[in-house]
Amino acid sequence: MSTSHWGSPTASKHALLIHGLTMSSQSWEGIAQPLVAEGFFVVAPNLLGLGWRRGTGYRISTLAEDLRPYFAIDMSYDVIIGHSLGNIVTLSLSPFLPKTKETTVILLDPPLESTEETFKNAKISFLKEIADRRTTDGYMAENPAWSRCDSMLRALGVYMCDRTAVERIVCHDDRRANGGRRV
Repeated sequence: MSTSHWGSPTASKHALLIHGLTMSSQSWEGIAQPLVAEGFFVVAPNLLGLGWRRGTGYRISTLAEDLRPYFAIDMSYDVIIGHSLGNIVTLSLSPFLPKTKETTVILLDPPLESTEETFKNAKISFLKEIADRRTTDGYMAENPAWSRCDSMLRALGVYMCDRTAVERIVCHDDRRANGGRRV
């Protein structure tokens, strides 16, 4: 599997970070370093279709099932953080969490309840971003508060995406599996 790691695997605390659409595991650098400073071993896998990973199924359940090896025997997490698409995948991981240990789950920018219009606009935006890949300088100009590193990691994440995977993820309708809500 394609994964970024920070810190020592022997650390007493573990964190799992799950990135959003058009991102990669490297996008967590700015979060991972402070967690390592607090004594965590940080693991950030690349989701299928993103971060150079290729697959054939891009349903949320498939993305979550693909992460099952991260919950092997004797592996648990003190904290799991998801961003955007990573939030939905994070919530789908709940069956894999150990029942004997508490896990803090943090959802950043969750797209859990979107209107049809919001979803349509996001879909257009993601597909446009993949089609019109920007440079680091382009992201810096568009987002003046971002650091050069943030801008570079964003450009890299978009570059590493499989357009077909992004299309399938954003075009898939999971309403029936989510109580009528589009995710």
